Amino acid sequence: MQFPFSAIKRLGTGLIASSLVVSPVFADDSPIDSGDTAWILTATALVLLMTLPGLALFYAGLVQSKNIVSVLMHHFAIASLMSVLWVIAGYSLAFSGDGAWFGDLANSFMSNITLDSASGTIPESVFAAFQMTFAIITPALIIGAYVERMKFAALLLFSAVWLLVVYAPVTHWVWGGGIMAEWGVLDFAGGIVVHATAGTAALVCALVVGKRRGFPNSVQPPHNPVLTMIGASMLWIGWFGFNGGSALSAGNSAGMALL
Repeated sequence: MQFPFSAIKRLGTGLIASSLVVSPVFADDSPIDSGDTAWILTATALVLLMTLPGLALFYAGLVQSKNIVSVLMHHFAIASLMSVLWVIAGYSLAFSGDGAWFGDLANSFMSNITLDSASGTIPESVFAAFQMTFAIITPALIIGAYVERMKFAALLLFSAVWLLVVYAPVTHWVWGGGIMAEWGVLDFAGGIVVHATAGTAALVCALVVGKRRGFPNSVQPPHNPVLTMIGASMLWIGWFGFNGGSALSAGNSAGMALL
């Protein structure tokens, strides 16, 4: 008796085809692209790496040895606090509403993000997490302006207010459909949203805090350039997620930014 291999082959082909049809990954009506999602998940981790431990080690190597624990704690505290505030109100203020200058609180606590919510070709949850890492590193950049010279409680208060009053509105202006977006302003990876805001805030902080006592004679040299080099290297690696991920896809724009 001849075994019906051809029938089994036809049955197997039919099962595979039917599984592709019903699978949500291959569904025609799904806007989610698995490749884009995988890349932005990776980019999110890379941007977080820039702050923890990249930027933390970068600054830690530049201060006096007695202040290294303080600097590390600043970065961990900012990462934690900004994450909570981003979920509560920051994401909503930046990316909700049609206002020219401010977003709204319609999506506070990310209440409108569901399992099926999409932002382009990636889940909105992934987009919100990716943007959260930007909201973490931006106030962390400002630490260099007041490092060793601000109380911990003041640091937390300043960073919290700054995120909600400065960072979130400016993000809405540029990336959230606000006034600058209406002007046609383009900001691929945060030149305005991240660096212009952080740089301006750092300058203001430096002016308010003032010169160090006895400057420049009292300035101590960096206590550990090796830590600074390691931190800078992590910033370099994370940069590929920061800029390549800003394409929000795994296509030509991401490749060009990485190159």
